[in-house]
Amino acid sequence: MNAFSGKTAIVTGASSGIGRASAEALARAGFKVFGTSRKMIKDVPKGGTMLVCDVTDGASVDALVSTVLSQTGRIDLLVNNAGIGMLGGAEESSVAQVQALFDVNLFGVMRMTNAVLPLMRRHGEGRIINIGSILGLVPAPYSAHYSAAKHALEGYSESLDHEVRTFNIRVSVIEPAYVRTVFDQNGIEPDSVLKEYDRARAGLDALLRDVMPKADRPEVVADVVVKAATDARPRRRYTAGKAARQVSMLRRFAPSEIFDKNLRKQFRLPV
Repeated sequence: MNAFSGKTAIVTGASSGIGRASAEALARAGFKVFGTSRKMIKDVPKGGTMLVCDVTDGASVDALVSTVLSQTGRIDLLVNNAGIGMLGGAEESSVAQVQALFDVNLFGVMRMTNAVLPLMRRHGEGRIINIGSILGLVPAPYSAHYSAAKHALEGYSESLDHEVRTFNIRVSVIEPAYVRTVFDQNGIEPDSVLKEYDRARAGLDALLRDVMPKADRPEVVADVVVKAATDARPRRRYTAGKAARQVSMLRRFAPSEIFDKNLRKQFRLPV
């Protein structure tokens, strides 16, 4: 029998992209998987069950957890993947818009985590995997608010891991770079677009057109999710994909001036 048969996993934002690939990979690994999306979908991930959940709504989160518990009696793994993107100059977004971004990308994670932790503590074990970003390690231009949310997620996750390790619960962050999904197309457009950033916006659009066809497939990240979920000694951070590993290494070992210069060059900004 598969070592993970009988274990239950919840994957938020599982209708497409990384979430869908992760749900299917975990099902293949033996988990009983419940994926979530804000609206019910017909094309469910292979091997999984889809449920409706809005991570910005506490009542919706509680209803999801209750439904899963009623069917399985346990929750062993939570993959917090639901999120939205936002690209643009930092001053192009209102505080209200940034709050909406944080409500999904950070506070949504906290709502889901708070809902499952008491169950994991009573059970005496559990794993929580948060889908972060290499931008949570290396901020890039025109992603100030998204990077801020992912930086906050990194700090929250590491602190939480220290707190719950006593209960045999571990928390990990997955850090992908560019991934071929519809994530960017579904992101928030700045609500106060400024003409002063038009040239930079055009350069960013050109960069994305260049890199996205060569970006990692969601399955690359999903494989790392399964690794984090099944490692006997899970790490707090996992990079996902070649580009993310390279950026992480450069951030650690390259002189800051050289790293800064290369980053600006990549984003086609004056060096």
